[in-house]
Amino acid sequence: MRSSHDSPDSHHTTVPEPDPDGHDTIHVRGARENNLRDVSVDLPKRRLTVFTGVSGSGKSSLVFGTIAAESRRLINETYTAFVQSFMPSMSRPDVDELHNLSAAIVVDQERMGANSRSTVGTATDAYTMLRLVFSRLGTPHAGPSPHFSFNSAEGMCPECEGLGEVSTIDLDQILDRELSLNEGAITAPGFAVDSWYWQTLAHSGLYDPDKKLRDFTPAEWEDFLHKPATKLRIGSNNITYEGLVVKVERVYLSKDRDAMQPHIRAFVDRAVFFADCPACGGTRLNEAALASRIDGVNIAECAAMQISDLAAFVHRLDDPSVAPLLKNLRHLLDSLVEIGLGYLSLDRTSGSLSGGEAQRVKMVRHLGSPLTDVTYVFDEPTVGLHPHDIQRMNDLLLRLRGKGNTVLVVEHKPEVIAIADHVVDLGPGAGSDGGRVCYSGDVAGLRASGTLTGRHLDHRTRLRERTREPRGQLSVTGANQHNLRNVSVDIPLGVLTVVTGVAGSGKSSLIHGSLSGREGVVVADQSPIRGSRRSNPATYTGLLTPIRTAFAKANGVKAALFSANSEGACPKCNGIGLVYTDLAMMAGVASVCEECEGRRFTPEVLAYRLRGKNISEVLEMPVTEAHEFFPTGQAAAVLGRLVDVGLGYLRLGQPLTTLSGGERQRLKLAIHMAEKAATYVLDEPTTGLHLADVDKLLELLDRLVDAGNTLVVIEHHQAVMAHADWIIDLGPGGGHDGGRVVFTGTPAELVADAETLTARHLREYVGS
Repeated sequence: MRSSHDSPDSHHTTVPEPDPDGHDTIHVRGARENNLRDVSVDLPKRRLTVFTGVSGSGKSSLVFGTIAAESRRLINETYTAFVQSFMPSMSRPDVDELHNLSAAIVVDQERMGANSRSTVGTATDAYTMLRLVFSRLGTPHAGPSPHFSFNSAEGMCPECEGLGEVSTIDLDQILDRELSLNEGAITAPGFAVDSWYWQTLAHSGLYDPDKKLRDFTPAEWEDFLHKPATKLRIGSNNITYEGLVVKVERVYLSKDRDAMQPHIRAFVDRAVFFADCPACGGTRLNEAALASRIDGVNIAECAAMQISDLAAFVHRLDDPSVAPLLKNLRHLLDSLVEIGLGYLSLDRTSGSLSGGEAQRVKMVRHLGSPLTDVTYVFDEPTVGLHPHDIQRMNDLLLRLRGKGNTVLVVEHKPEVIAIADHVVDLGPGAGSDGGRVCYSGDVAGLRASGTLTGRHLDHRTRLRERTREPRGQLSVTGANQHNLRNVSVDIPLGVLTVVTGVAGSGKSSLIHGSLSGREGVVVADQSPIRGSRRSNPATYTGLLTPIRTAFAKANGVKAALFSANSEGACPKCNGIGLVYTDLAMMAGVASVCEECEGRRFTPEVLAYRLRGKNISEVLEMPVTEAHEFFPTGQAAAVLGRLVDVGLGYLRLGQPLTTLSGGERQRLKLAIHMAEKAATYVLDEPTTGLHLADVDKLLELLDRLVDAGNTLVVIEHHQAVMAHADWIIDLGPGGGHDGGRVVFTGTPAELVADAETLTARHLREYVGS
């Protein structure tokens, strides 16, 4: 730990002494999860502690992987052995001692799942409360609360079964009418000639498998496509026959889209069209539920309202029979508005929320909780928030702490660091250069500490003295997606344009809705990278190919041996390094493969070496170390781009499923940087970046523009705004209060003349 008299470059760490009573402090001793190096630190309970440090410095390993993980494991151990047998097995974190833990509630940025039946309303219980209100006050009376639920048989629309949409299959995408079954007329995945699905159809006896589909009679066509599940006897076998459309709907459309294999997902996207259910108009509910109204409004119309408007509607309701219920609902809706989510609606599907929005929705659940002395753990709660909204987030964090809870926050924003009671700064670098406590103390001490975070806490990016001249423009005309109000705007070419505005103002709708898909436009966003748990930076970037070739050439064997997806894979875990146990209704459990000890390859393959390293050791290297190991050729070029985008700390074989949204975006950007001049669209590229790394990102953006590219960046960070050549500011608010362009021009003009929320905060940032 750095004391105030340590030099900025020293990394002397002392083990803190426990406090006398020992109960007001969480004691961590000898933490070694991931890159942590015997970290020992004391954290004050019932205080707000912010963890800082560059990406990969060990913040998450300490907070989530050690403290929160051990708290959850200890809670699980309080259950009986019988109950524990149904729960995921959790191993103890690699730490010598942990004392005085309280129950930990992790509020992270994990997406809330793509289940189409989960909405903002169901996730927050706001819709449950609304159903109770309508069951008591709605006229005509439609029945108890379940009669207003689209997830119950009593309330759901019978046509779409509560989904609000119906699917139509494009027959020409699943069959070729010019061919017979024996000639391969079915083009849907899994129905190739002689496959099991194909045999059930072809040998059903309902039609001639040598007959071309175009020649089928209406009855044969109906049997072929739409016959419901029917028992048939073929020879000596009894089989269940389903028409092709029935089978495709059951096999493919009933599954969660994100759980599909990439080629199946591509087929579904190509072959299936979704539209609002004609029976319920997309409301998901049956006629009785929709007919019941309060003040002329039904429950579906309430769920479709912007939450800020719904809050106003509920505040107008006054009935003693449901007074406590209305009070709780008002508080919940007001909390959603206060946390910056007033622009959402209760019928918004959970899977469509960004990581930051999902975290704030989860946070609302805990604001009204009567629990105290709980440890709340947050992962960059300001992600996706305009500077105007960060103050509200700070107020909520302080409110949780004020109720007697311990609040642990992993964060980079100086506005959040400033309100901390205690700061733990990890580093000094990332990966193997990190994992140490560089400072632990108050904010004033951090400023004087000389650490990388301390030196950058008050750092400000200045406005550009001279902005670049555009060489043309991309025109957007009459954009109306979501809340946009017939927006027309010109985006200059050959410069750095930053699109700003509060959350929900229409930034993503304008840029992604108008630019994505245009020729020459490359979108690098934070969305999950499609791929299995086998995918990693080496496979995704194509880096594994030159690495395999180098190993093959050095050892005189074939390159396929060095792929964990091919011949050299460990047979026990199939080259994943982990063995997954499916627990059916619960989350599966992953354990390190005992055969290869997580190294993914057979002992024979691991015996082959390249300059003293085997293939598993190379894939464990961080990008920066690998860049030194492969100084030339194609591998060096790819690794160089990964270093340029700030991913030098990632391991080559790290599963893509472990990457944050910001890391995924920078990985995509590294790949696209190999392409010729283009228009790049980036969505909050500063997500997860330390203050010092933001400067490096700005240098990278400059290099891309100076190389002839156009950059359009959706961003809230004032440093990026100040560095821009051109700013497009949307607003003035979120939801129906936004959707308009409130300013276009240079950052200097914004600071000098505009009165938008962005202008006010940028003016304060640059000190004007």
